[in-house]
Amino acid sequence: QLHLVESGGGLVQPGGSLRLSCAVSGVTFNYYAIAWFRQAPGKGREALSCISRSDEIEDYEQSVGRFTISRSNVSNTVYLEINSLKPEDTAVYYCAARFYVCYAEEDMYDAWGQGTQVTVSS
Repeated sequence: QLHLVESGGGLVQPGGSLRLSCAVSGVTFNYYAIAWFRQAPGKGREALSCISRSDEIEDYEQSVGRFTISRSNVSNTVYLEINSLKPEDTAVYYCAARFYVCYAEEDMYDAWGQGTQVTVSS
């Protein structure tokens, strides 16, 4: 059974960096596209970035320039590095999985992690 666990969130000062991890288990990892979303307080969930099974990357509007996605088929983990963090990046960050290719729409994903909280504050 497909299972995703996010980690790496926390409290960080403006201008800082974080690397979030999404550990995937229960399936053949390299069949799946993995995406990162986030949900800020009082707002809907928004797509950030996705990496397909063939390592094609799609960066969505909110992520261009400061977010970098990568995957390790050895550790079955997808990473999201976020640089130059801003208070408006405060949100719960989720990873999600689906077969093969990426989509920006959250209802195209079959499984989700529980989320990891990122708080950007001085």
